Amino acid sequence: MRYLLLILSLLAAPAQARSVTDSAGRVVEVPETVGSVFAAGPPAAILVYILKPEALTGWPRALRPEERAYIAEPYRDLPETGRITGRGGEANLERVLAIKPDLILDFGSVRDTYVDLANRVQEQTGIPYLLIDGRFEKTPEALRLLGGALGVPERAEALASHVESVFARIDALLADVPQETRPRVYLARGPEGLETGMKGSINTEIIERAGGRNVADDGGATRGLVQASMEQVLVANPEIIVTWDRNFHAEVFDNPLWQGIDAVRNGRVHLSPTAPFGWIDRPPSLNRMMGLIWMAGLLYPDHWRGDLRAETRAFYKLYYHVDLSDAELERLLEWAEGRPPN
Repeated sequence: MRYLLLILSLLAAPAQARSVTDSAGRVVEVPETVGSVFAAGPPAAILVYILKPEALTGWPRALRPEERAYIAEPYRDLPETGRITGRGGEANLERVLAIKPDLILDFGSVRDTYVDLANRVQEQTGIPYLLIDGRFEKTPEALRLLGGALGVPERAEALASHVESVFARIDALLADVPQETRPRVYLARGPEGLETGMKGSINTEIIERAGGRNVADDGGATRGLVQASMEQVLVANPEIIVTWDRNFHAEVFDNPLWQGIDAVRNGRVHLSPTAPFGWIDRPPSLNRMMGLIWMAGLLYPDHWRGDLRAETRAFYKLYYHVDLSDAELERLLEWAEGRPPN
């Protein structure tokens, strides 16, 4: 009887927890083994999928048909869970409670607004909620922090080391390139190409990190996305334009409003891949690392030492757990090299 009572007491005991200090300095008690994670938004979902895909409870938005081939098969049909943060408001917390994850994760800003939200959701649901800093330069730290929390430190270290190696390659390339001689780049968003990100915004972070001079620069007075005028783009006269909008890319070379711009005259308008996630942003998560590699080659084709085809294959294997077929790789590179996909 004594042994039976001992067994029953062990079964009834709560799972062991450990303390994790997140990027906001919050000390959060998480289970010793984290088997399931609810992603508060798309950046967090990508981070979890890359680090520990079996723990992801679902996608904030269900994958589109053109994205599915670039995600490992077991995770293509994960349910749509909605999001807690970002545009669209807060997800129904009843849905979170029904899923019963071991952990809720947000990856991005750690401003007071998000700290308050994390504390409130954690209190209302009783589920631990981690905030991880999503700033691009903090990517290695984010990987190591979450890798430890999820129990996959070796995987996290491999990814963090890769990120650091790419950063080091770019730093070495830019060491002897004066700021004033770096290529002038414009990010064209939307079908008209007139939405853009100001210098320092999360949307243009990889352009600037790769050594491009963002022409949308007002000295730091404005951050984030803005609506530009055609006159402003003409005056800025970028050497290179990057976009993820297929409609804009398909029409820009025949549009008389754009034909006076150097980037258009010289055929330097490049269409970013968006499968399974954008290479520039959309969303701003680890998907941007592939964009950084691509962008360095676009901006410095004579100095960047890398094979885009080989690096794309390697990236999708390491980060997205997929072996690209030749056809899938070609589709991505049609976009990346500025040729419209078939």
